[in-house]
Amino acid sequence: MAITKWIFLSLTMMMTLTLTLTHDQQVPCFFIFGDSQSDNGNNNPLITNAKADYRPYGIDFPGAVPTGRFTNGKNMADFLAELLGFSDSIPPFVAAQGSAILKGLNYASGAAGILDSSGINLGDRFCMNRQLQNHMATIDQIAALLGNQTAADIYLRQCLNVVNIGGNDYINNYYQPPPSSSSSLTPDAFADELIATFSLQLRSLYDLGSRKVAVFGVGLIGCIPQEISLYPITNGSPCVDSINIAAGLFNDRLVSLINDLNTNLPNAQFTYINVTSIALGGPSLIGVKVLDAPCCEVQKAGAAAGQCLPDGAVCGNRDEYIFFDNFHPTQISYSMMASRAYRASLPTDTSPVDIERLVRQ
Repeated sequence: MAITKWIFLSLTMMMTLTLTLTHDQQVPCFFIFGDSQSDNGNNNPLITNAKADYRPYGIDFPGAVPTGRFTNGKNMADFLAELLGFSDSIPPFVAAQGSAILKGLNYASGAAGILDSSGINLGDRFCMNRQLQNHMATIDQIAALLGNQTAADIYLRQCLNVVNIGGNDYINNYYQPPPSSSSSLTPDAFADELIATFSLQLRSLYDLGSRKVAVFGVGLIGCIPQEISLYPITNGSPCVDSINIAAGLFNDRLVSLINDLNTNLPNAQFTYINVTSIALGGPSLIGVKVLDAPCCEVQKAGAAAGQCLPDGAVCGNRDEYIFFDNFHPTQISYSMMASRAYRASLPTDTSPVDIERLVRQ
């Protein structure tokens, strides 16, 4: 069954990876674009129901404090920063200032989507277009810090950019009850709309000076507890297969888009992170037992349904759970996913290269 094949890098391989990493920072700066899988505090000041600035979120984060990360501890952006040799996590856009921005910024925002309208049901958020606008403002500041735009351009070409967005365009748009304006489209037509918009956004990122860009596909969102609770499961599958199939249509188009960008944009180095391959193939996650239920007590109704209940109960065996709430993985899941994105375990995990090779090119 698909959910029982949720596979990640083994603890043994993770230890080997840690031991062979250099302590030197592999890129001068790291910029993160995305949604709640990467958000580390950007949504805290916003008027939105997509917030994680309360316990039990952050229960396993250093200091056991909620920071706005939608998990029990560190998220995937944090682990990628560690693998890249950064001594600290990349700061959120809303909190960074001064020369700290030279190491990069995290623009990710819970409920954000490729489409401006995705996630509007939850309130304010920095959609992908707004994240790009924020990055433009950051580039102006970097140019001022380095003395001129030419110096900033040279600097930015060496940096890594990670884009992990698209799930909310399905969860909080296409499949959002009651039906959204997008739901009248066929899954193929909606995937076409998403890719057309995403193509413009990735090209804008290139035009802003980015050259090394890792783009994550949409994962098996039909297997998250919230979607399983909302939609009927057929043919004995443990997941909502129709949602996974629809997301797969987008991923297929994204692979073609990445190839097109690399072919037609001078010096472009885009790569695709195949989250589905990471989920379904390779060594197993040792010790994980609970695959389709949240670790925290979740809110049952309202706009924040599926997120952790404030000060609610939380499981003690968090490293045995895939999901922390009804939407978001646990820290252990994020660590394994980041490891496979950084250093592919299977040839299908990334295309054309993994992040480790991308930053060395």
